[in-house]
Order: sequence, then structure tokens, then C-alpha cells
Amino acid sequence: IEGYLFPDTYFFNRSMTTRQIMRIMVERFWSKISPEMINQAAEKGLNTHQFVTFASLVGKESGYSAEKPMIAAVFYNRLKKGIPLQSDPTTVYDLKDFNGKILRRHYKRKSPYNTYIIRGLPPGPIANPGLDSFQAVLRPADVNYLYFVSQKDGTHFFSSSLVAHNDAILRLRSVNNSSE
Repeated sequence: IEGYLFPDTYFFNRSMTTRQIMRIMVERFWSKISPEMINQAAEKGLNTHQFVTFASLVGKESGYSAEKPMIAAVFYNRLKKGIPLQSDPTTVYDLKDFNGKILRRHYKRKSPYNTYIIRGLPPGPIANPGLDSFQAVLRPADVNYLYFVSQKDGTHFFSSSLVAHNDAILRLRSVNNSSE
């Protein structure tokens, strides 16, 4: 059911069961994600479950709506080139004891969700994406970026080459180290 519980403001009665609450959230999902959107996703080669999965990756990578079309574009560009998506949130998605800090060992961890070791999308959603994430998947930015790295404020720096990406990482590390 992950991915299909639409994130929104709800008003529930205390007497409602978990099943009733989940049904309302799934119904809200289907009221927001229209058949037209599902058809647009299909035109991009995504079935409904892949569409939800893709949007969940975009949503986990950035909380900034303005960046989501660029995140989606990076993932599309990587998929077209057969490059693993390398989405950090996928490395720890199915861990029960994750403490919030992604470590090097997480990138090598065997998991069907770990997009550092699998190619393509993981088998299912890793979060419940909002409408802006779905819209980004349907309308990705027209850019040739293949990489992005998170800055301290949660926004991202985007690059088209591995050299530029590695330079961005070094610059961000030096800025972060000098401000600590």
C-alpha cells in the first residue's frame, strides 16, 4: 500500500479503524492521480506501479517542488543510458534499524530496492509521493543532467558529467567543513 496513501490533511474520527483510514487515503490518491495522468505515464513507458514508484523516488530526493522536475529528468536520463539511478533513499528503505545517516556500507548492501546495485526502478514505492512528484515525472525538466548532490540547505547542485559532479561534491565538502 506504500505509495498509494496520498499525503494530505485529513480529519479522522477517533473511532475509525486503521483499515477505514487507509481506505480514505487510497481514495484520495485516486481522486488526485487521474486516469489522464496514468495515460501520460503510460506514454512515457511507465505502468501505474512504476509511475508511483518513480514519483516516490523523486519525492524522497527533494522536498523542493521547483527541483523535482530536474530530479525526474536526471532519473529519466540515467534510465535511458542504462546507468543505475543511485538514489540514496533506496539504499536504506528496507532497513529496520536505520539511524538517519547513510554510510558507505549502505551503498553496497544487497536489497531489491538499492538502486546503487540494481538497474532501473526498485520493485515498489519507497514513500507516499505528493502531487508535485507525480507532476515532475510527467513533465521532467528538459536538461541533460545525470547527477545531483544535496547541499546543506536541502537543495541540490546538478551536473551533466561525472567530473563536474565530483567537483561539486568537493566544493560542498569544503564549504561544509569550513562552516562547522
